[in-house]
Order: sequence, then structure tokens, then C-alpha cells
Amino acid sequence: MKQSKQMDLAQEQMQPGVITQAGMLGNDERNLIDIIEYDDAVVKRLGLTHKKIAAKLIAIREKGKAQLGLASMISEKLEARVNCARGKLPCPFPHKGLMQKTYVVIKNVESGKEITFTDLNIHMIEEHGFYEGYGSPYRLDPELLVRELDIKI
Repeated sequence: MKQSKQMDLAQEQMQPGVITQAGMLGNDERNLIDIIEYDDAVVKRLGLTHKKIAAKLIAIREKGKAQLGLASMISEKLEARVNCARGKLPCPFPHKGLMQKTYVVIKNVESGKEITFTDLNIHMIEEHGFYEGYGSPYRLDPELLVRELDIKI
């Protein structure tokens, strides 16, 4: 699919130093629409939706908030640590909305794998199907999320 002008504007907002220091595209040279379409195909192949994946991230964040700043077991195999920083971040896509600077580090104690995500990640997955570009510090690979967080169909 051809990238729209709105997607061009969003991609400009995702460059390093605009909204976040590192940006949201990493070393991924694809157009934003191509990144989104690729991850969308992966999510569909897994039999899931972006909303279902986002719902799991929200549930983890909410359980972890009870012990803000401390690691806590939120299931038999998942440990989470939730932290908040001052301020808010805007979504790079063209709509109004500011997200808290909340970030979550989840550890799958069985595999040892850690995954970090933010409120902005949750929003972009749920509303835009965007998991960030390859090489981005907050890139969330949909297959990794499903496997490590045990997201069911």
C-alpha cells in the first residue's frame, strides 16, 4: 500500500529527537505503512488482534502498579516492575492524546527474557497497530510478546 501524507507526517514525528531521544523507528528503513502492515500480518497469522495484545499489556501494567517501583510476581512466570516519570508524551499519529511516562519491565522467570514497554507503546499497538521499527529501543515484536507473555487466542 502507498503511504499517505498523514503517515509521512507521523513518520517524521518518530525520528530521533522529535518526541523521544532515540526515536521510534530504530534502524528500520521501511516506510511506516510497511512496518505496520508487516506486524499486522504477523498478528493475524497468530490469530490475535492488536487490541487483545494491548489488553494483556494493560493488565500487566495495572497489576504491577500495586507495587510501584518494586518487582512483583503478577503470574506464575511473569514478574513486573512499573515505574513512572514526570510528564507526558504525545502520540506521533495525527490525533490529540498525551500518554503518561509509565514504563514496565516484565521478566519471564522461566525463559529469563525481559520486555520493556510504555503507555505510549500500549496506545500505539491498540489504536494504530504500531510496534515500533527494528532496532528501536522500545520495539515490541508481536511474536515475542505472544510467546513470552503467554497471550492466548
